[in-house]
Amino acid sequence: MKRPRTRHTTFTAACFLAIAVFLLSGWQRSATARQASDELDLVQIRPNFYVIAGAGGNIVVQTGPEGVILVDSGTTQAADKVLATIKRITTLPIRYIINTSMNPDHVGGNDTLARAGLSILPGAVAAGAGLDDDLVSNSGRASVLAHENVLTRMTAATGKEAVPFALFPTKTFAYRLYSMYLNGEGIQALHMPAATTDGDLAVFFRRGDVIATGDIVDTTRWPFIDVKRGGSVQGELDALNRLMDLAILNVPIQWNPDRTLLVPGHGFVYDKLDLLEYRDAVTVVRDRVQDLIDQGKTLAQLKAADPTLGYRSQYGAESGPWTTDMFVEVIYNELAAKKGTSK
Repeated sequence: MKRPRTRHTTFTAACFLAIAVFLLSGWQRSATARQASDELDLVQIRPNFYVIAGAGGNIVVQTGPEGVILVDSGTTQAADKVLATIKRITTLPIRYIINTSMNPDHVGGNDTLARAGLSILPGAVAAGAGLDDDLVSNSGRASVLAHENVLTRMTAATGKEAVPFALFPTKTFAYRLYSMYLNGEGIQALHMPAATTDGDLAVFFRRGDVIATGDIVDTTRWPFIDVKRGGSVQGELDALNRLMDLAILNVPIQWNPDRTLLVPGHGFVYDKLDLLEYRDAVTVVRDRVQDLIDQGKTLAQLKAADPTLGYRSQYGAESGPWTTDMFVEVIYNELAAKKGTSK
C-alpha cells in the first residue's frame, strides 16, 4: 500500500528538489564554462573537496596542509588537463593517488600525476630507515594505492588489454581496508570484493563525510559487472548495501544540507536517498529476473519480458559497450548457474 503524502513529506520532497536543482544548475554552469574554455569540469562539493569530471571517470580531489589526495586519475589522454585543473585549486604537491579499480579511465593518469607529485616519505635511506628509497617513496613521486587484485590483473593482462608498467599501482593491500590519516582527515580505502570487479575500492573520507564509490555506482547506466575480472551481481549488491550502511542522510533537521556525499565513478554526486534508489533499482531487476527464471523462461523470453521496465529510460542503453541487454544477461547467467548448482 502506498503511503499517503503528508504536509511533512511534501515539504521534505520540496527541500530535496531545491537542493537537487541547485547542485544540478551549478554543475551545468560549470559544464557550460568548460565547453567554452576547453577546460575540465571542476565542482567544489566541500570547502576542501572537489570533483573533476570530463577526464574519464570522476576524480575526487582533497586538499590540505600535507598536499593533495586524488581518488582515481582519469584517462592517459586527459592527464595533462587534470594536472592543470589541480593547479587551479592549489600549488601544493600531489601526495597520494588511490585507484578505485583497474579500468583505464580510472588509472590512465597515474604516471603523469605521480611524476608531478611528491612522496609523503622522501629520503627514506638518508633518514636511516634502512629501506630502499624506490620502494618506500616511489622514487620521490606520489604514491599510487590500489587493492592487490588490481596489480595482479594489470600484470597478467596481455595483447590489446596490456597495461603499461608506468600505470601500475606502487602500493597495494590485500585485506578488507587500508587506513591512513592525512590533511587532518581519516581516509579508509574499503575493498568491495566481487562487485564490478574483484579489485573495487570505495574511499571514505571520514571527517569530510565524502565517499568516492568508483564504478560501484555509475549514475549514467547500470553498473558494469565485469565477470571476467571477478565481478558479480551479488557482490555489487553487497557493495551497495555496505555504502548504504556508511552513508548518513540529513535527518532529523532536513532543511540543513549536512549529509554524506557520494561521488560515483561517472555522473552526478549522490546522497543516501539517491543511492537507495540506485540500489533498489538493481535489486528489483535482479528479483524480476529470478522470478522469470523460476517460471522456466529462457534468456530470450526473459529479455522480451523486459525486467528493467520502469528503469530503462534512466539507466538503460541500447548501444555502446554496456547495454541493458548485457546487464540482464549477466544477472540471468549468475542466477541460472546458482539455481543449477542448488538442485
